[in-house]
Amino acid sequence: MRNHKVIGAASAVALAVGLIGTAAAVPAAAAGPESTYLVLAPQGANTTAAAKRVAAAGGTVVASYDQIGVLVATSTNTAFETAVQGAGVQSVASTDGLGTELVDDETVAALDESSVQATGDPTAEPLWGSQWDMEQIDVPEAHAVTTGDSSVVVGVLDSGISSTHPDLASQIAFDQSASCIGGVVDTDEAAWNPTTSDHGTHVAGTIAAAINGVGIAGVAPGVKVASVKVVNDDGYIYPEAAICGFLWAADHGMPITNNSYFIDPWEFNCVNDPRQRPVWQAVQRALSYSQSKGTLTVASAGNSNVDLQHKFVDSESPNDGSYPVEDRTITGACRDLPAEAPGVVTVSAVGPTEQKSYYSSYGQGVVDVTAPGGDTRFRTGGASSTITDAVLSTTWSPTTGNGWGYKQGTSMAGPHAAGVAALALSAHPGMNPGQLASFLERTATPLDCPDGVYEPRPGYPATCTGGERNGFYGAGNVNAYNVVK
Repeated sequence: MRNHKVIGAASAVALAVGLIGTAAAVPAAAAGPESTYLVLAPQGANTTAAAKRVAAAGGTVVASYDQIGVLVATSTNTAFETAVQGAGVQSVASTDGLGTELVDDETVAALDESSVQATGDPTAEPLWGSQWDMEQIDVPEAHAVTTGDSSVVVGVLDSGISSTHPDLASQIAFDQSASCIGGVVDTDEAAWNPTTSDHGTHVAGTIAAAINGVGIAGVAPGVKVASVKVVNDDGYIYPEAAICGFLWAADHGMPITNNSYFIDPWEFNCVNDPRQRPVWQAVQRALSYSQSKGTLTVASAGNSNVDLQHKFVDSESPNDGSYPVEDRTITGACRDLPAEAPGVVTVSAVGPTEQKSYYSSYGQGVVDVTAPGGDTRFRTGGASSTITDAVLSTTWSPTTGNGWGYKQGTSMAGPHAAGVAALALSAHPGMNPGQLASFLERTATPLDCPDGVYEPRPGYPATCTGGERNGFYGAGNVNAYNVVK
């Protein structure tokens, strides 16, 4: 997610994605560079009429999501957005320039893989002593009851998961993993592995790293994770990839997805902006469909230290270099997607002392629960960083390969909540997304608001509102033992 920056089970149903065909060229259409578009049919309608209009406007359908009435199309026609309008098309938007760069969270420190190979008791992971986050949410007590059920698969919508990592190779649902780059599904193993970022590998380790005598342990090492790659080689998350990811997970038996990112270069997607409205509509359709198929979406609240409940000025968007940064007043018409979409479990971050991490966004009625995300600045009042107060998990590098290391952010908090949800579903199968979300909240450990203005790091002030359920922590810190006992 921004400064996330990167900084929510169904029976298997075939996903309607495929090449539809190339339309004939439109006479007198001005040609430009190829652009990608989301084309929305009217709510509840199929995409047949919309596909015909795409062809007539000089476009090519590259993916068809009939489940939600959305097409992903490409065209070199500079007037495509105007030409495609008509019967069968509700709205259309170019996604060029709408990619959000997935930037690894503030702190990363790699550990040498060879130094953590274990030869002792496989139930005592060599790096467990550095996993303060697991102790904080009572993971040891939970594991005495269950480590999770392998039939529960958590979809990790992210930058890919290293399929050769010694802590993850046995944990991946290979047959449910896919790349969604470009909005088109590719199930080849190389396609869903990481290429430039280990963000997804780090997230996956927090959820389900194996108890195998090597490295770390995840919150739910008995469950599986599926790599659903939505971040391209340049590190950008485009709306069509995220939508594809939501539908792939929903149609391939994933009762939980983790989403540690936001969609769009504007951190807040405003439905009163004509260019952003179709993106909001398409994402909403995808998330509603996912929920109807039995998938709970877990999403990070963001790392901008803003109160998502109140009006404020966003002075950091767009962040992808496609447009000049502008000051925008964020009102109730604007939402951080997917975190603020209905039905999504939104997660803020706390550090080792269970206080809000200085960077974590918050908001009464927006944050549902909190979870360990790390805070490397609390010990020194912001003066310097203490790396071991970040979250330790699995890593990968295109140059050095697999390893373990520290990161911090609400991107790290989200997978703790997703892992706890996976334990809950393992211990109490049959809960639907709404029931599972409610259960996470009811079993969380309430945390009180700090008094007055909270400013653990100079320049990061925040004010908490609410009582037992409040803007900083929602219903409280997720608790692994409470959901399985």
